[in-house]
Amino acid sequence: MTARSIRGAVAATMATVLSLTAAACSQPGGSDGSNSGSGAGDTAVVGIAYEPDSLSPLLGYGKDGNSKIFDGLLALDGNMKLRPALATALPEVSDDGLTYTYKLRRGVKFSDGKPFDAEDVVFTYRTILDEKTNNASRTELDAVKSVEASGDDTVVFTLKYPYAPFAQRTVLPIAPEHVAGRQDVNTGAFTTHPIGTGPYVLTKWSKGEKLSFKANPDYWGGAPKVKKFTMAIIKDDDVRATRLRSGELDGAILPPNLAKGFARDSGTRTYAATTYDYRTVTLPTHNEVAGDTAIRRALDVAVDRQAMVDSILNGEGRAAYGPVPTDSEWFAKGTERTHDLDAAKKILDDAGWKPGKDGIRAKDGVRAAFPLWYLTGDKLRQDHALAYASDAKKAGIDITTEAGTWEVIEPRMEQDAVLAGGGSPADPDFDQYTLLKSSLAGDGFNNMAWYDNKAVDQALEAGRRSGDTAERKAAYDTVQRELVKNPGYTFLTHIDHLYVVKDRFGALTTQVEPHDHGLASGPWWNVEDWTPKK
Repeated sequence: MTARSIRGAVAATMATVLSLTAAACSQPGGSDGSNSGSGAGDTAVVGIAYEPDSLSPLLGYGKDGNSKIFDGLLALDGNMKLRPALATALPEVSDDGLTYTYKLRRGVKFSDGKPFDAEDVVFTYRTILDEKTNNASRTELDAVKSVEASGDDTVVFTLKYPYAPFAQRTVLPIAPEHVAGRQDVNTGAFTTHPIGTGPYVLTKWSKGEKLSFKANPDYWGGAPKVKKFTMAIIKDDDVRATRLRSGELDGAILPPNLAKGFARDSGTRTYAATTYDYRTVTLPTHNEVAGDTAIRRALDVAVDRQAMVDSILNGEGRAAYGPVPTDSEWFAKGTERTHDLDAAKKILDDAGWKPGKDGIRAKDGVRAAFPLWYLTGDKLRQDHALAYASDAKKAGIDITTEAGTWEVIEPRMEQDAVLAGGGSPADPDFDQYTLLKSSLAGDGFNNMAWYDNKAVDQALEAGRRSGDTAERKAAYDTVQRELVKNPGYTFLTHIDHLYVVKDRFGALTTQVEPHDHGLASGPWWNVEDWTPKK
């Protein structure tokens, strides 16, 4: 899934209005602005929905770029094109696609004053590839055979096979060997007190509340003009909107229905970011109902995706038939599933799932029923779950929706359905491999549905290992067509992210965004380049 296949890397901004009272612009929190929007030109406080488990890139933090604390060898610009970061240029690639050579910037220092060099790059990649490291994204670097330093300013990667999107993987943040290499990679202090080369330095992480940063005055790219930056962790969508309206926040990510509520106010702008972010229902293979192919196929056509786009997203999104958006060059045309309740009923009838007196179907004494979990406080997931259950019931499938935290949901994923999300705006390997590879079932949030399809496994490997674009396109077409035959997930929508931000920061931009939004994405993807109004 390449970024150029999407409607444009920077979504159109929609100027809206919001009038804030003098009290709303006041600073009820501390002088660092960490509890509230301060109104100060050099301070920004934004509300996000999710909190990272760790701030260590060795454990997966910032792997898609924009980590604020760290830099990668490369970075993505506003048009989602790769640009140099800690490297001085894009890599030199050998003719056979197996060797990538990076020249490094000289004079770069970590925030503790120690110099950055090639050994830090080697340490970072080797540590991630070490099986003792608890990094669920390790398979993303499966192609790496070796990584070696050639002097202080050159790094050479040798690959096992010509992995086409390898350069995109090198936005991965680089960790300092002199700090992270002297402690337990999985539990050491570096996981919560990181040191990097990035534009900001973490000053405090209050779990469940906020992440506070200060500008790195010695940043190689120039000291940021926003001197204090805070990400307030507010999981409940309604609470986030309320705190934005009260002036406690300078900006926030909001679901479409709540963002719409700011349309008649002045003092803010609303930004819409095109995304690869999808919502899907996992249909666990180990559940005797959700794992039944007929049930899966019936749900795939019983669901009214367009109604979800219109009513839940207020049109800010698209129907989803898999992880690949329909306007991507990697999308397999003809795999769209039309809403057809009669077809869903026929699939179930033909498979022996017969309706009972209450309208709910059963087969061999098994009732067509299962639970569907969604994340507490996430209104979008709740609305998707309720709409999905309603559509399913019309076909004779009884789905009970349940809310819970990830601590409650994760142990149940092998048997219970989950309203999940995912998406990465880059290569199709980034999404589909971890989502569908059978060997990754049960590996944290990889392959949450325990999907097991040999044809898909083979196609995923073919797509990953081929350097030929046509061969890769054929492989990912196979994956998408197999999902029509036996959908281990019901994909519902691709969601455009909406952000409301005070206009004192001027006109901002967004990138094409992944699922993991708010923390590294949003209009603050390049906060280090903002020039706030005084």
